[in-house]
Amino acid sequence: METLSLGELKLTWLDGGDNHLDGGAMFGVVPKALWSKKYEGNEENQIPLRTDPILIQKENKNFLIDTGLGVAKLTEKQKRNFGVTRESNLIPALKELGVSPRNIDAVLMTHLHFDHACGLTRVKEGRFVSTFQNAEIFVTKTEWDEMRSPNLRSRNTYWKQNWEAISKQVVPFEESVSIISEIEMIKTGGHSDGHAIIRLESDGHAAYHLGDLLGTHAHQNPLWVMAYDDYPVTSVLQKERWLKKAIDEKAWLTFYHDYYYRALKWNDKGVIIDSVKIQRD
Repeated sequence: METLSLGELKLTWLDGGDNHLDGGAMFGVVPKALWSKKYEGNEENQIPLRTDPILIQKENKNFLIDTGLGVAKLTEKQKRNFGVTRESNLIPALKELGVSPRNIDAVLMTHLHFDHACGLTRVKEGRFVSTFQNAEIFVTKTEWDEMRSPNLRSRNTYWKQNWEAISKQVVPFEESVSIISEIEMIKTGGHSDGHAIIRLESDGHAAYHLGDLLGTHAHQNPLWVMAYDDYPVTSVLQKERWLKKAIDEKAWLTFYHDYYYRALKWNDKGVIIDSVKIQRD
């Protein structure tokens, strides 16, 4: 498992599962002739993606960013449609680090689309129960409201089995919330109406987790946004804003979906000056 030290914070990328989505959907109006130079696709025009939660640890506290694809949540048809080749290995990954699901203090949800939220619940004795039963689950009020009452478009990704069992644990916030002094969640909208990003800062070191505003390193250009975005113009403006802040602060940018990088730093010329790459056998 790849890690990144950020002052008193330690980040560890866990295993939330693999999937492959249509490159055209992931890069929106960007022509394949352009995006394929930065992120390789297969013969079916799909690109490989991860869905890997990030464990943040400080002293004896454990915080989790998003929760992966879950286990036994998807039908065979859904697996085919979403190109899922492997479901989540989240709980074994935590146990390998000596962390029980009961030890997670808070789950920080950038948004509640199925590929981020399926790990919030698990199947036990034929019903869905909370995976992290002692955790507070932070999400914007906008996102939480839409999760429970989705519209015609969003009902395909906001699923009852991912929210009913955790409803008493949810801590909705309006514009921003400090989880601890080093961790702040900020509402941006864009990818979804209630999408949020996460800013980490400790001992003068900073990182931004832009969620699905920056799906992969190949989405560096602020204009390159997903067809999945509900509010693409908002995505463009918010990504431009937060990328500039990260670059000005020489901060890390961390990823949930990227198949190649866990984190990186860009300079003001758009050149990678430091990175944590995914290690493969």
